[in-house]
Amino acid sequence: MKSYSSMWVHLIWTTKDRNPLLHKNFRVALFKYVKGNAQQKGMIVDTINGIEDHVHCLVRLKTSQSIAQIVKQLKGSSSRWISSKNVIGIPFSWQVGYGAISVSPSEINAVRQYIIQQEKHHATWKLDQEITQFERYNNF
Repeated sequence: MKSYSSMWVHLIWTTKDRNPLLHKNFRVALFKYVKGNAQQKGMIVDTINGIEDHVHCLVRLKTSQSIAQIVKQLKGSSSRWISSKNVIGIPFSWQVGYGAISVSPSEINAVRQYIIQQEKHHATWKLDQEITQFERYNNF
């Protein structure tokens, strides 16, 4: 039997010190780069979006991949890309750490929509409120 995986994970990571550095004028290009680079490296980034200080990403893990490997690759390659473009005028880095929440197959479409709607969502919710909501929902 060939190995199969249906492991979906909602990833969240922030800019260092949650500085609002991911300006709208280059976020679209950044997310396009992340998705394309991930695909070239054999990763499945289904949906990615975010606002000035953090990123949300829905990924599907293959049987040979771990969450830590995926996050290291996504954050590392995107950090190097941002720095190479010199779009923010200062050295860029992500905050250490990340959030990873498992996603039930029945919730994939809802999570996609949640990620796509980040700008609208954060017009009323701050990141700290969002994290508190995730913690309560997931019993952290």
